[in-house]
Amino acid sequence: MSGQTVDSPSETGEPAQRGALDRYFKISERGSTYGREIRGGVATFFTMAYILVLNPIILGGAEDKFGAQLSGPQLVTVTALVAAVMTAVMGLGGNLPLAVAAGLGLNAVVAFQLAPLMSWPDAMGLIVLEGLLICALVLTGLREAVMNAIPVPLKQAISVGIGLFLAFIGFIDAGFTTRIPGETGSVPVQLGASGQLSGWPVLVFCLGVLLMVALVARKAKGAILIGIIVTTVVAIVINEIADIEPAAWGLTAPSVPDDVVAAPDFGLVGSFSLFGAFQQVGAVTLVLLVFTLLLSDFFDTMGTVVGVTNEAGLLDENGKVPGIGRVLLIDGAAAVAGGAASASSNTSYIESAAGVGEGARTGFASLVTGALFGLCLFLAPLALVVPAQAAAPALVVVGFLLMSQVRHIDWEKYEIAIPAFLTIAVMPFTYSITNGIGAGFISYVLIKAVLGKAREVHWLLWGTAALFVVYFAIDPVEQLFN
Repeated sequence: MSGQTVDSPSETGEPAQRGALDRYFKISERGSTYGREIRGGVATFFTMAYILVLNPIILGGAEDKFGAQLSGPQLVTVTALVAAVMTAVMGLGGNLPLAVAAGLGLNAVVAFQLAPLMSWPDAMGLIVLEGLLICALVLTGLREAVMNAIPVPLKQAISVGIGLFLAFIGFIDAGFTTRIPGETGSVPVQLGASGQLSGWPVLVFCLGVLLMVALVARKAKGAILIGIIVTTVVAIVINEIADIEPAAWGLTAPSVPDDVVAAPDFGLVGSFSLFGAFQQVGAVTLVLLVFTLLLSDFFDTMGTVVGVTNEAGLLDENGKVPGIGRVLLIDGAAAVAGGAASASSNTSYIESAAGVGEGARTGFASLVTGALFGLCLFLAPLALVVPAQAAAPALVVVGFLLMSQVRHIDWEKYEIAIPAFLTIAVMPFTYSITNGIGAGFISYVLIKAVLGKAREVHWLLWGTAALFVVYFAIDPVEQLFN
């Protein structure tokens, strides 16, 4: 576009003329450039493109109460569709570098907790209801109020915990760390598949990590994206010349795709029943199911939004996220859209931090990510070339970037240090952002109470901590009422 933006001040020292796009997204105002936003959007896409493979596997591999299964190709289509639309909406409406897609963990709840009790349309209808409840909480101001009530050090701890969680995900996805199968009385995880590193795929991951940390240390522009692309090329070459079983790569074996274009199948869009679940399960079970979905979605999003914006340096002087009301409403709408399209609840992705690591600071990066997901409706074979071993190094590097927030926490002040530690530790050790936030909230209000400082705790934190107590005790509570 003519007369659009320049990325630097003019030679006279006066600010260069900014175009409408730059002003709308505040690109220059936030110290970013179009190049950084594009690189960030592409990097975020590549670190979360795995969902195009993983979501269909999780949902398509389960049966509902009546033995029905969802179609794999249709699941790929709706996964890409909702991610494309809602990520673009987040960019335009929220103006934050946040990408949206089917939530991991939430899709497992749908597949393994909801579907066995009802039909797939009924299960997706519950997701729509949960999303509508989230939107209602936003419109009443309650969701934003809870976020604003959280002390800044706990928000920083959330960022650090997510960093460790991301790094752990990266190590697991690449096969660098694995669960020890069939053993008791030993450590739960180990190096490689047998206590040592073995196989070409793990070597590719290690090379990717070394390349990215070297580029980041040199503060190279596009470090994460360059690392992903170069590591993918190396993986393709190695896979071509070495005799490697496809399963050794995990979900995606790197290779030049036979087909580049594939026609999308929209057969699952609109296949949901809003109140069908009420006829399939008891009222108590239904309430507990919706409560579990609601709490997980609520606080996973909160942790992600705080972590990503904190790393991007976008929190204001009071530790608040800019435009948080719009962001949370869009995230709630994404849950509704995911259920309506049978893609499971969609939510903000912590992998967005990869784009922030590339310099993304605005919603323009989300437009780029959304556009790439849109292309995947037709170019799915090309989008799935990147193996986990090439994308996972980005998660490790981003984990380091988020971990740097730990320096802002006052570790001499136990009333905040202990909750911060539990928040940080519980996330990777239980493989859940929500669990970490819950542990931090409960311990925070408890310690404040025993120190005689209960009045310093916002009433919303008391209420939220009580809900987390129920959340952690959900199984005995369900047994008590059934």
